[in-house]
Amino acid sequence: MLCLSPCAPHLHLDHLHRPPLRAAATAKNVRRATVCLGAPRTPEERRARQRRRLAKFQDSSSAAPALKAPVPAPVQAPAPARPATATRTTAERRGSLREMRRVWWVCGVGYWVQGFRCFPWLALNFHLTRGLGLSPAALQLVQNAGNLPLVAKPLFGVLSDAVHIGRAHRLPYISIGALLQLISWGTLAIIPATGDTFPTQMACILVGNLGASVTEVVSDAVVTEFSRTQKAGVLQSYAFIALAAGSLLGNLSGGYVLLKTQEPKIMFTAFSVLLGFQLALSLSTKETLPSSSVNSSSHLVKNSLRANLRKQFSNLMTAISEERIVYPLTWIMTSFAVVPILSGTMFCFQTQYLKLDSSIIGLSKVVGQLMVLSLTVFYNRYLKRIPLRRLVTGVQILYSLAILSDLVLVKQINLMLGIPNEIHVLCFSALAEAIAQFKVLPFSVLLSSLCPPGCEGSLFAAFTSGLVFSAILSGVFGVGLSTLIGVSLSDYSSLPLGILLQSLAALLPLGWISFVPEKWTADEKVVLQR
Repeated sequence: MLCLSPCAPHLHLDHLHRPPLRAAATAKNVRRATVCLGAPRTPEERRARQRRRLAKFQDSSSAAPALKAPVPAPVQAPAPARPATATRTTAERRGSLREMRRVWWVCGVGYWVQGFRCFPWLALNFHLTRGLGLSPAALQLVQNAGNLPLVAKPLFGVLSDAVHIGRAHRLPYISIGALLQLISWGTLAIIPATGDTFPTQMACILVGNLGASVTEVVSDAVVTEFSRTQKAGVLQSYAFIALAAGSLLGNLSGGYVLLKTQEPKIMFTAFSVLLGFQLALSLSTKETLPSSSVNSSSHLVKNSLRANLRKQFSNLMTAISEERIVYPLTWIMTSFAVVPILSGTMFCFQTQYLKLDSSIIGLSKVVGQLMVLSLTVFYNRYLKRIPLRRLVTGVQILYSLAILSDLVLVKQINLMLGIPNEIHVLCFSALAEAIAQFKVLPFSVLLSSLCPPGCEGSLFAAFTSGLVFSAILSGVFGVGLSTLIGVSLSDYSSLPLGILLQSLAALLPLGWISFVPEKWTADEKVVLQR
């Protein structure tokens, strides 16, 4: 008989059917097997063996832990079915993303339209010089005086941050800006082009730039809000591309239309139709921004308008007082302000003295915008990895050298080299302007990464208004310089001296280049918290 118990080698198989013994036998590892050859033959031996087995079983059962009945696993209640809720949430999320894309399209169209403003402005410059006979200094003075509404951008930025119109605080202001521009350019297309209507024309210029400033401020705020969910510098580059694309098409078509029609009012009317499309698009779009999910107005005190405005101004002053914001702002503004601009003088020299066609002037602006597009793409791919101070230093030196291209034209050195005036103006006339426009892009990316939440509109409005104010100062200095050296419609002999002084002045901002962050690159994502 075969025995399988390591502790009881004489435990026979015919008794293994008992549950206690089976449990005891299977609870341990089987180490050996013993074959029992002897068996009890008498009834007394059987009873004695049974008594020993019973006593051994009782001892083992008392020493072993008591067996517990298996505890049934708690029955979990079935989870409530939520397929409808999940489906609804997904649908709402997709709808919100579609609305965000539509808002971004409205913003992109706004940048494109603002770039296309060179289309009516090209006609307006020809109208002021040929129709009204303004001198170079007077033309440049009118251009800079017309930019005065752009200085009020911080007010519009604070209003868009603090004052909600119909539960929205971005798109309604874009609509208001488009409406003001539509009224301005529509009026210019209707009134007669005479000297008696010059005050009305000047008022239209001011109103048009007022609407443009509102649209630009809000568009910059929208880009800043969207840039928090994207890689640094990407959306700013796209905005610059949209702006440059509008300028490219505006200059290209403006020069051709003006050459063929010789009628600025046609261009004013065409631009008014485009503004009407922008107005309709902004009115038909629901405002959905990345901050809408957390209720963009939650950080504002639900109080009076005065309290909200006071809080936004306080937040703006707190943000601007930060050294890492105020120092770069100071540098970029002064880098424009200290350089006297002779754009009006050069425009009169090209059109009145060299007798160049409007198409050449327009095509030169097209080449300039192509340069801006190329520089923007190149920056987004490679230049944004360069530390900001090193990048800005190189750009400023290139800007100073590009100004000297006007000296080559005025001294007619290009003719000595066999390059016609048209080709030189086409290739190099807008080079300095393109570099100056590109120089703003790295600082826009920097401010986007440092801008605290809730101050997007006001901070970028302060930034752009500072740039506009610097450009106005630069234009005023240019008017003073041209008047001081004796430049007039009939005498451009002293213009080379003015260009040399302008190029030297462009190197002055390198003296306080330490205001620009030395090691910051666009790949860094630093957000200034309140």
